[in-house]
Amino acid sequence: MQLYYIRHAQSENNLLWDLTQSAEGRTADPGLTPTGERQAHLLAAHLKTGESAPDYSDPHNLTGFGITHVYCSLMLRAVTTGAIVARALDLPLRGWIDLHETGGMYTLDMDTEERVGEPGGSRAELTTRFPELVWPADADPAGWWQRPFEDANARRPRAERVLARLVAHHGDTDDRVALVSHAAFYNHVLRALLHIPPDPGFWCVLDNTGITRIDFVPQEVRLIYTNHVPHLPLELIT
Repeated sequence: MQLYYIRHAQSENNLLWDLTQSAEGRTADPGLTPTGERQAHLLAAHLKTGESAPDYSDPHNLTGFGITHVYCSLMLRAVTTGAIVARALDLPLRGWIDLHETGGMYTLDMDTEERVGEPGGSRAELTTRFPELVWPADADPAGWWQRPFEDANARRPRAERVLARLVAHHGDTDDRVALVSHAAFYNHVLRALLHIPPDPGFWCVLDNTGITRIDFVPQEVRLIYTNHVPHLPLELIT
């Protein structure tokens, strides 16, 4: 299996933070900005180019990607990015609850700093807007989150579950799997993969639509590259 972990395109919350360095005014489930829409389409075009046959001797994907499966977080910014990619590749977009950003769906009270869980998007609204989305069987149709703010201690186990499920379903295959997810959760996945303690005191940067490639081959796991953004012009790197 070749795994491509891809951060969603720029969201409205991302832009808010870039402009103000504050979470005041954030929304629980932001959409993409116009810049994010452009990033997502450039990402999709990049993933579509080249050949479809897997080539593990091509560490820079010069011959293409040949993506066979696309999974996404059910947060709107990830579904929107994933849908643009899935349409370009003519693939279904498989929703996966565990790919959500750390904390889950919540609103933030700036005065008390209390984080209150929100229900998340419903099956009806998301599948109507994104027909290529395959709603996961374990997600509540009324709203996929439906729980409190995610405790910090739950994040590493969630990352380990994601990796275990990927290996179980794709590990001994030539599948090329794209996960459209989030930057903070990426750090938990990478630390779990590299057997680094949950809070090592460092941060692995992943820009909007940045790609990290990890190859699962017999007897070893290879980190090929991280935060790969050749599809973006400099002015669109966020």
